Amino acid sequence: MTGDAPTAVRKRIDVFLQPGEYCVGGASHRIRTVLGSCVSVTLWNPALRVGAMSHFLLATRGAPSRPADDARGPALQALDARYGDEALRLMLHELALRKVAATACRAKIFGGGNMFPGRQRADGMAAIGRRNGEAARDLIQGHGIEIVSESLFGDGHRQIAFDVETGHVWARQVALPGVPAAGGDGRAA
Repeated sequence: MTGDAPTAVRKRIDVFLQPGEYCVGGASHRIRTVLGSCVSVTLWNPALRVGAMSHFLLATRGAPSRPADDARGPALQALDARYGDEALRLMLHELALRKVAATACRAKIFGGGNMFPGRQRADGMAAIGRRNGEAARDLIQGHGIEIVSESLFGDGHRQIAFDVETGHVWARQVALPGVPAAGGDGRAA
């Protein structure tokens, strides 16, 4: 016996995403975050065990978006992962560099919580969390990616952990004081 670790033992890479960040990684990655009205999208390729996760604050910056095919070179550097449409383009670009086609991925969406229940907007618009979640659905479907699971909306925040090796995502919704949580019971999605 040489004392070397078995070749099957892989060092775990644990990443915690702050708002406006994203991560693309392989089977050794576990990506975590905490979401309020923000939304996380996970993309996973089961054949290659490669995945990506975002933590975006707003669906879009409001300016007209460039087509995804134009997201190369300097234009790619101008993208900002704080915005859902741009975060998705950044993730898809990095996945493509790893030879992962968007349509070969499975998507899961989390977050969009209402952090201020009982308060209604004077302008009648949907709360930011709801707009973020609905935009995430539209963006993913617009790229032809299958959405296999989601845990969206409700009151309070969520704790999310994505195991890129298995594709499992654990979501735990934490209620605001005095408000019962709806959904996200900690089971893998």
